[in-house]
Amino acid sequence: MRKYTSLLQAPLAMSDTEQKFRGIPIVKSGTKYRTDAGFAAIKNGVKQRAGAAAVPSGGKPAWLRAKMPGGAGYSDTRKIVHEHRLSTVCEESMCPNIGECWNAGTATIMVLGSVCTRACRFCAVDTGNPKGWLDGEEPLNTGKAVQLMGLKYVVITSVDRDDLEDGGAAHYAACVREIKRLNPDTAVEALTPDFNGVHEHIETVVDSGLEVFAQNVETVKRLTHPVRDPRAGYEQTIEVLRHAKQHKPSVLTKTSLMLGLGERDSEIMQTMDDLREANVDILTLGQYLRPTPYHLAVERYVTPAEFEAYRIEGLERGFVEVVAGPMVRSSYRAEQVLQKNNVGLAAQA
Repeated sequence: MRKYTSLLQAPLAMSDTEQKFRGIPIVKSGTKYRTDAGFAAIKNGVKQRAGAAAVPSGGKPAWLRAKMPGGAGYSDTRKIVHEHRLSTVCEESMCPNIGECWNAGTATIMVLGSVCTRACRFCAVDTGNPKGWLDGEEPLNTGKAVQLMGLKYVVITSVDRDDLEDGGAAHYAACVREIKRLNPDTAVEALTPDFNGVHEHIETVVDSGLEVFAQNVETVKRLTHPVRDPRAGYEQTIEVLRHAKQHKPSVLTKTSLMLGLGERDSEIMQTMDDLREANVDILTLGQYLRPTPYHLAVERYVTPAEFEAYRIEGLERGFVEVVAGPMVRSSYRAEQVLQKNNVGLAAQA
């Protein structure tokens, strides 16, 4: 039986791929549209603007040229995702690994809808105000989907929901509990919003029965703004991770750092030190790729050798594992992280 990571229904917005699949006119990136739920959103999160910066000269290096998605596994997963009108972060964030992951029958669950209340300048997820919309059947549907697909490890992520009093923490926790109720042997990793740093909301999710709690710092302190939405923060993310670990030491904590936005080596090392001081267990490092011309420009392409050097630096600082490579994303091969071999990237190369 092929294993799939299914996503729960989230009828707020559709990816370009899903719109093409359904014969629906595509909303242009950076323009405003109205969702099925009746509120306005910006396609791909950032408005169109003149004078978009160019990519570094010479184009993308060879190690960043991902294969076009295709194959039986990809087609099967795509069919399931679209027939059930499910929302995947794979499509919403324009992940370059979609072909590899979907051919392996995996995807990352995206709950709380597909429209984010924040507008980070690196992210291609649509932004808007869902005005309190929630799918009350989502927790049960998520648990059933994981059961149907026979998953042993599942990653749940979500948009930020600043329109909800608890940032969506109770709903998020309900999804985890339903997965665990119906799939007691399935390990759950939750890549969460920051819940505005409210400890009570962080604890709600940490206590839901998950094995891994993740919140992404995204970039070094100096570049946090304008890379991230003004409501996000470097210290806030680190405090979220610190509190999650203090509240439940048995839970693994995890975060991700994008490189290529203009950060200096000394700043990367300082970020590692700050994360370790907060007892963060797992770090992933990947290359930032601009999703549309209206997002932040790429300042440099980090070589595979540099990624390996950063990985060694992180391991020497005491991380349980550092997953590092040009195509690495937060949830990439998440189930293989504890093998402590850079999820097999060296062997693959």
